[in-house]
Amino acid sequence: MTENHTDRLTRAQEDLQVLLAEILPRDGNLDLGSGLAAYRRGAASELVHGESSLAFCLIAQGAKELFLGDSIFVYDKDNYLITSFQLPTISHIVEATPEKPYLSIKLDLDPAMVSSVLLASAQLTMAAEDTAAFNVTRVDADLMETVVRLVRVSQNTAEAQFLMPMVKRELIFRLLMGSHGGRLSQIAGMGPTSQRISSALRSLREEFDQPLRIPEIAQRSGMSVSSFHDHFKRVTGLTPLQYQKHLRLREARRLLLSQDIDVANAGFQVGYNDASHFNRDYKKLFGQSPMRDIESLREAGPLALSAS
Repeated sequence: MTENHTDRLTRAQEDLQVLLAEILPRDGNLDLGSGLAAYRRGAASELVHGESSLAFCLIAQGAKELFLGDSIFVYDKDNYLITSFQLPTISHIVEATPEKPYLSIKLDLDPAMVSSVLLASAQLTMAAEDTAAFNVTRVDADLMETVVRLVRVSQNTAEAQFLMPMVKRELIFRLLMGSHGGRLSQIAGMGPTSQRISSALRSLREEFDQPLRIPEIAQRSGMSVSSFHDHFKRVTGLTPLQYQKHLRLREARRLLLSQDIDVANAGFQVGYNDASHFNRDYKKLFGQSPMRDIESLREAGPLALSAS
């Protein structure tokens, strides 16, 4: 008798939980090679400020909330996440215990490989433009079984070099066949709007400490100012000003953590000419004044700064 979809999915989910628990017997992050990483946490976490990458994220056990602009994304072992642009994020693990730790994987997605699979697969079609940068969707048995194979292959040194690229292509194919196909098309840079927004994001990242020149960035991106604002917010969930502010404050936080620098100088280096304005924005984003926030981060240790 053929095993049904629900049974296959449950078995694959259990296999992935066992695999990750064996690979990561204690809390931490582990690079599995070829852009694949595993994560384990034995307790729910405080809010973590980070930046998304072009990636596929899947939870084997536990649950997580991710905030982008005004949107909240909740995902767990039954839902996966794809991120298609580099954007500032706030997230926290909401379900984890020492007995049932949070276990997850993240696979960085290579735009060239996504494009190659998309172009080679006649049954796949281009998605509509203006697809939001983030979303979650239900996992299925075929996808979960492919993830299990990918993690298993990563643990076999003799096989990994040859088989990982093949299994990654299969995984990308299955993602393209699902409701996230449009998001992967964005990763491949296949649509004109996606290319324009990518160009704008790149300009904002390179010039984050400079005054915001929307007309100039819109013109460089081949859009009118009103069209640029509309597309930018629809895709990223943020306004250009919100995006720039996140970039500035995250860089200031990095400077304060890594260098012997005072608060006013950190603010000045990232584009703030008014120290009180910098302090207000910093506290609004991170929940504490700059110095108190940095003290808390140093006391909490490196794991408090990252979770995927």
